[in-house]
Amino acid sequence: MTKLEESSEISFQTNSQIESFATQENTLRTEVDKALRRYFVHLEDEPVTDLHHMVMSEVEAPLLQAVMRYSGNNQSKASTMLGLNRGTLRTKLKQYGLL
Repeated sequence: MTKLEESSEISFQTNSQIESFATQENTLRTEVDKALRRYFVHLEDEPVTDLHHMVMSEVEAPLLQAVMRYSGNNQSKASTMLGLNRGTLRTKLKQYGLL
């Protein structure tokens, strides 16, 4: 079965089946997939715009918080962990009100 076929097969599952699937393989990818499926179910016929920006801003802020906490608020260590230069990290921390 191809990835596309697997994806299509999963898209027809109910929310309870999705919840069960997510608990079996609790990865970041499955959690994002589960959240997006819930989002699309609740949309009904509303138009979707700028989904990429919305998802990235929802994920990026907690990512930065977690890395800063893990690094003991050491921006140099955090920037290395994230693969960002320190200036970019500071800009993002300011953007999300974390600095």
